[in-house]
Amino acid sequence: MKLLIAEDERELSAALCAILRHNNYSVDAVYDGQDALDYAASGDYDGVILDIMLPRRDGVSVLTELRKRGIDVPVLLLTAKSDVADRITGLDAGADDYLTKPFDTGELLARIRAMMRRRSQYVPGELKYGNIRLNRETLELSVEGGSSCRLGNREFQMLELMMSNPQRIVSTEQFMSHVWGYDSEAEIGVVWVYISHLRKKLAALGANVEIKAQRGVGYCLEIKPEQA
Repeated sequence: MKLLIAEDERELSAALCAILRHNNYSVDAVYDGQDALDYAASGDYDGVILDIMLPRRDGVSVLTELRKRGIDVPVLLLTAKSDVADRITGLDAGADDYLTKPFDTGELLARIRAMMRRRSQYVPGELKYGNIRLNRETLELSVEGGSSCRLGNREFQMLELMMSNPQRIVSTEQFMSHVWGYDSEAEIGVVWVYISHLRKKLAALGANVEIKAQRGVGYCLEIKPEQA
């Protein structure tokens, strides 16, 4: 899953990014309210962690504008303010949850998980396509009645994206944005490298699913013709 962090304290932002990436989230970071609005409005995120006290535009006005535009991405507000009135203002503006600084890392992760579960669209803990299964909690890829293996973080995120949209082409640019982030300095060829890794793991497990390439367009999952 991909999260956006809008936090102007650079050290805290870097720490949050490291924690979330360690817990298998893909993360983009911005440091002011206007960028938070522009990024969140792209529709590319599964959730937003939004500080209230941001330069250029405060978090509550960002949230209000997102909801006005009909963007229902889950939002967790972070703030140093502990006054009940401030919490009410944030929740009334459309926040899904509210966490006061300083906070415990475990509580933050628990609140993010709870926020994801409350999304209007149900997100299953396991994705299925053909005879393969992908466990979102353990990052384990398995074949029905067969063997399994644990994927690396980026392998998992790429396969999750394809299994969430089976038979739909995912462009190289979408992979770069979703897995590596908008500001990544990684070369676009890295997508092909990870696709190659995934193909080898699917073959080794005996999957009846393969990754098909559409030259110049992207990649998608398909059930092998002889096993369809």
